[in-house]
Amino acid sequence: MQSRASRLPAAREVSKIGPMTSDFSEKRVLVTGGRGFIGAAVCGKLRDAGADVWTVARSEPEDDDPQALVGDLQSIDATRQVIAEARPDIILHLASHVIGMRSPDVVLSTYHSNLTSTVNLLVAAQESGCDRVVLTGSLEEPDPSTEWPVPSSPYTAAKLAAGAYGRMFSALFDMSVVILRVFMVYGPGQQDDKKLIPYVITSLLDGNIPEFTSGQREVDWIFVDDVAEAYLRAAITPGVEGLTLDVGSGQTATVREVVERLFELMQAGVPPQFGSVADRPMEQIRRANVEAIEKAIGWAPRTSLDEGLQATIDWYRHRR
Repeated sequence: MQSRASRLPAAREVSKIGPMTSDFSEKRVLVTGGRGFIGAAVCGKLRDAGADVWTVARSEPEDDDPQALVGDLQSIDATRQVIAEARPDIILHLASHVIGMRSPDVVLSTYHSNLTSTVNLLVAAQESGCDRVVLTGSLEEPDPSTEWPVPSSPYTAAKLAAGAYGRMFSALFDMSVVILRVFMVYGPGQQDDKKLIPYVITSLLDGNIPEFTSGQREVDWIFVDDVAEAYLRAAITPGVEGLTLDVGSGQTATVREVVERLFELMQAGVPPQFGSVADRPMEQIRRANVEAIEKAIGWAPRTSLDEGLQATIDWYRHRR
């Protein structure tokens, strides 16, 4: 009988893909959300590649980094001020208010955080003559080719609309915009213990029993370091203006399979109990089109799910 570990997505046999240092050595890059989970990984790789990295967030940074700007992108004036100060050649827009609630209570907050901020950034970037803007989409978005797509949540609706604005700016205003539709990212540095993998790991490390849905949802999981490499490739590859590209593994594993594997790797001693939490309605099941993104920007995932889960467990254990 095939083991659970052997059913988990394996690493693809691809060569190491990453931009040459010379591609970024004279580039000023603004990363919105650069202090967040994915943003921090992106900034690290950009600095390694020689980029002049700027970040922006609504809160003050913990250190005195003069290139860690403070600004609310929901304000067009604040956004213009950030662009004027950073003077970026490239903008990687990762700032986002991620919430999966299917509730009218989050409509306005997700609208302003995810759509108003994106439109303001596109306007200010177009005014400044920025060379390339990379927007962040979501696996929850309906396929753009679907006729009259119905978003599954307020967050999804805002992301879908933000991507539409990006494609419009590219088509109408001759602006270089690329949208990366990022699938389920996990890995070291993810501090949000409401996300499944951090939740399971921190619960078990604390001796608590985590609660789960049925676990039947299939998910395309992608390791954070691989995602960061995709952003760097999307930032510099010519000829991809207006494209929406998937950043995922191209394979799925159910929530149940991932949870069971975490329990095994952490030697929990007890089996997980599924079904104590209700499944969310309209959850999407999609696989990333990795063939399209590899053809467009020369990127492919390199980390197997098993490798990524172990690296994530190790990161949390070392911080206890």
